[in-house]
Amino acid sequence: MLVEKHGGEVPRTMEELTGLSGVGRKTANVVLGNAFGVNVGVVVDTHVARLARRLGLSRQTAPDKIETDLEALAPRKNWTQLSHWLIWHGRRRCFARSPECPACEIKADCPAGQKVLNPKLTPEQQRKMRMRV
Repeated sequence: MLVEKHGGEVPRTMEELTGLSGVGRKTANVVLGNAFGVNVGVVVDTHVARLARRLGLSRQTAPDKIETDLEALAPRKNWTQLSHWLIWHGRRRCFARSPECPACEIKADCPAGQKVLNPKLTPEQQRKMRMRV
């Protein structure tokens, strides 16, 4: 398809990329942001989705809705980097099954981390922690 439709060149728009077989928003965002420096959206993989919920940045579960929530929180120029930061944190510290909350660099701002570190928080205190983020 790249050769036939695009003369062998990788397209530089979301519409053209997602028009290729097997390319969705996540892949298109990765290509545009990393290869071409074009911030069209935030890459939402499993790490980003998990951290968006844990950090209280989104209550959504659908990647496109999480993407919209995250885009509202950061300037467009930082969208690609935001994805990298969340992915890195999800791979190195905030694991799916056993997050390292006691050693976490952002535990003071993380509602999920506060629940782990302060299990005696009342539901009202936990709600206030979520509101801080």
